[in-house]
Amino acid sequence: MDKYDMIKEIGRGAFGCVFQARDNQNGQVVAIKRLNRKFESWEECLNLREVKSLQTTHHSNIVEIKEIIQENNLLYFVFEYMECNLHQLMKIRTKNKPFSEAEIRNWCFQVFNGLAHMHARGYFHRDLKPDNLLVSGNIIKIADFGLAREINTSPPYSEYVGTRWYRAPEVLLAAPIYGPAVDMWAMGAIMAELLTQDPLFAGVNQQHQMYRICSVMGTPTQVDWAYGIELATDINYQFPQLSGVSLSLLMPSASDDAVSLIRSLCSWDPCKRPTALEALQHPFFRSWYYVPPDLRFKTAGVGMNSSARSLKHEYLSRFSGTLTNSGSIACAR
Repeated sequence: MDKYDMIKEIGRGAFGCVFQARDNQNGQVVAIKRLNRKFESWEECLNLREVKSLQTTHHSNIVEIKEIIQENNLLYFVFEYMECNLHQLMKIRTKNKPFSEAEIRNWCFQVFNGLAHMHARGYFHRDLKPDNLLVSGNIIKIADFGLAREINTSPPYSEYVGTRWYRAPEVLLAAPIYGPAVDMWAMGAIMAELLTQDPLFAGVNQQHQMYRICSVMGTPTQVDWAYGIELATDINYQFPQLSGVSLSLLMPSASDDAVSLIRSLCSWDPCKRPTALEALQHPFFRSWYYVPPDLRFKTAGVGMNSSARSLKHEYLSRFSGTLTNSGSIACAR
């Protein structure tokens, strides 16, 4: 670490802290993340999901990792430096100066590009929130892959995932199987927050979080999400009976296309949410639409109903691949 001069601490969390630093060799400003956990071997460091995912998903809208350093059993990640995160930017902007829809379109288009790349390469983030979207000028990049998972990892997954306000309902209901669709739910909540400057689902605890979702989206029916009702029954949870509200009323300044995209991203049934690639093709991005050649693959249609019996297979086929005879997931993309 002698080649870097630490300038100041710029962030701290459960897993470590982040410093602004300067490379003594070239004068470049970087961000250095120091993990709290101690590592006994270099192999142990390289086996971290965060390391594997970042080394696999190089993209202009994913933060670049420049170097990994192990010193005195501590692990340091050296990243490109970004000016701020989206949450900080949102705090600067008051309600008297909201983001324009053009600005929101720019941010979201870039994030969906990064997600499409990440998902196509076999990873999903699991912790998308404004704090983990880094901004410099007009560029935004996905960061903090500490909770990222391979799409083809066999369940069960860990119970805790993501910050509560952006947590998908299947995770709240302890679904044994979930995947990239949790990132799409989070993006729907983030997009709504950018438009209104208020969190869409601001729950104070796990149960209240589900109440907040029902109060906005309405209580799910068998038609909306049969498997979700089955999940709720399994954990003895009863959905509050609420009719929901029109998203257009919650965000009166938003265009019909913006509301339409948020509504689809926040579908109860993860199989009815668009993939990142499908989101890029939504009319909201019509004037921006471009899909890089390496992401142009055939996608499944949105909105197909499934029975509770077949939902697991449909979900894996759509977002994760197909089940092998052993029960593990083989990535089809």
